[in-house]
Parts: sequence; structure tokens; C-alpha cells
Amino acid sequence: MTKEPLRIGVLGAARINDMTLFPPAEDIGARIVAVAARDRDRAEAYAREHGIERVADDYAALIADPEVEAIYNPLPNSLHTVWNLAAIEAGKHVLGEKPFASNAEEGERMHAAAEAHPELVVFDGLHYRYHPVFKRLQEIVRSGEIGEVQHVRAVMTVPVPDLSDIRWSWPLAGGAMMDLGIYCIDVIHTLAADLGGLPTLTSATMGHLDGTHPEIDSWSELTYELPNGAPAVAEMNLIGPQHFVITVTGSRGTVHQANLSYVHTDDRILVFTGGDSRVEELGRTSSFIYQMRAFEDAVRNGTPYPTNTASALVDLRAVDAAYAMAGLPPRPSGT
Repeated sequence: MTKEPLRIGVLGAARINDMTLFPPAEDIGARIVAVAARDRDRAEAYAREHGIERVADDYAALIADPEVEAIYNPLPNSLHTVWNLAAIEAGKHVLGEKPFASNAEEGERMHAAAEAHPELVVFDGLHYRYHPVFKRLQEIVRSGEIGEVQHVRAVMTVPVPDLSDIRWSWPLAGGAMMDLGIYCIDVIHTLAADLGGLPTLTSATMGHLDGTHPEIDSWSELTYELPNGAPAVAEMNLIGPQHFVITVTGSRGTVHQANLSYVHTDDRILVFTGGDSRVEELGRTSSFIYQMRAFEDAVRNGTPYPTNTASALVDLRAVDAAYAMAGLPPRPSGT
């Protein structure tokens, strides 16, 4: 029997769709039914370029399209909640880009909406969680091979020199923690859960570019205490070199994930125990493809998925708490 293709509508003609949407959709045989963008001419050109079946007049019209069963939302951060909520209320499944909302209050609203519509899949796009590389790192830590966890470090840095980029925008809920830190925070919360609980934030320091964007953290460093008392550090930076790594140090060794985000470029897990070391390569299939497979499985088969709205809300509360500890306000709600 041939399964029915997933029918996706995409909000916006975002550049990241070339990596996050089109190859994954092709992998599962999905149909990109429709696209909407702020500019109709741009949407028309985009649809022709990518073979999208049709163009909707606007985001609301796309969500109302009866042939669209799932919405992919890669819009700026401040537009995540308003359109995800609209999709849920219209009875559509949602694959939303991270961060899932601008702040915890918005996250609570989306979680409540998802709870009120249990028939819908409302999926937070933390794609790294679905790749065999991160699952293997978890497996090694859980197995006790590196001993008792003594330290965790998650790092996400990228160079964003263009100050017109949306990641520097206060109204669009920008900041290093929103763009990058949400990954690091989720890594620490996920590994803490493997140790039996939640991490406790112990310090938060942030900085911004001199004379510009005073509310926007260009870099942030957070320190946590894990349930077993060990420290964990999250580092994020919008003005650093590209660097996406996880390192877990234990009493008998260390495990290191070489690339947290772009596993399709580096799929190595490095394990050091005693005088021995080894490299495991888990495959360079994109984590976005694994994510789309999980999304389809949840929609078609009701399979549980870890990046749900409850998980997203935990992360968003942690983001707001870190901003508060560092003396910065939470990101503003969108309209």
C-alpha cells in the first residue's frame, strides 16, 4: 500500500527552506501544496523556482486552504506564535522553527492550544534531537562508559556581521540566545532529564555590540547545576566563528559531538576513555531529514515525539529566566 503524501503549506519564502524543507519533503515524498509571502510577486517566483503547486494570497489564506494539512513556519521569531496558533485553530498540524515562541508567555498559549487539540501534531523544530549522532551521545552517557557525568558544555557560535539581519532585531525577538542558545539550553535540559531531573541556572552573563542593539545579546554564557551536582555550560555567540559542539566529561572519560547542528557536514562522535580513543561516524544524512521523517510519523501514525509544546515551554521558561538573571528583558511578544 502507498501512504498518502503529507500535504504541506509553507509560510514565507525563507532562505533556510532550501535546507530545512525542500530536501526533507522530497525524502518523504511530501507535496508542497502552497506558499504565501508578504509580496505576491516574490511568492509567485518562489513557487516557480521550487515547484510549489500554488500561491496563497496571504498567510491566513494558506492556513485556510482545505488541501493543506500541515504548516511549516520559518517566519521571524516574533511571527511564530501568531501563525502557529492560527494554524492550530484551523485544524492544521504544525512544524514550527525554533525558538518556538518569543517568550514563555507565548509558549504557554501555544501549549494550551496544543493540549486543547490533541489530534494535532505541534512540533518544535529542534532537529538535532532526531539524528542518530545525538541519540548515540545520549546512549554513551547513559551507559556509564564515561563514568559519572562531571561536566557538560554546549557551544553554538556563528558570525553574523550584517547588522540588518533579523537576528539583531528587537521587534523580531532577536538575540544570540534566541537564535543559538535555544539549542544549547535544550541540550542541557535533555541531558539533565537523562540524569533524573531539571538543571538549575546558577549564572547568566551577556554582552552586546558597543553602541548598538542594547537589548540584543550578541553573546551569552549560562552556567547550570545538573541533578547530580555537576556543572553545565551553554555558550552562544553571534559574532564568533562557526562552531557547534557538545562535550560531556565523565569520571572515566569524555564523549564529544563534533557538530551539533549541521551533522550532514560532520557526523563524528569522539570517545576518550583511559588511554583509548575511538571515532564513530553515524551518517551524514541531514538532521532536517530525520526531523521530517519523525514529523510525518507523528502525523500519519500518532508516534510520540520529544520536541512537543511541553518541551518547548520548558526551554522558553529557561530562556526568560536567563535573560532576567543577566538583566535583560524577555523578548517582546509578536502581533
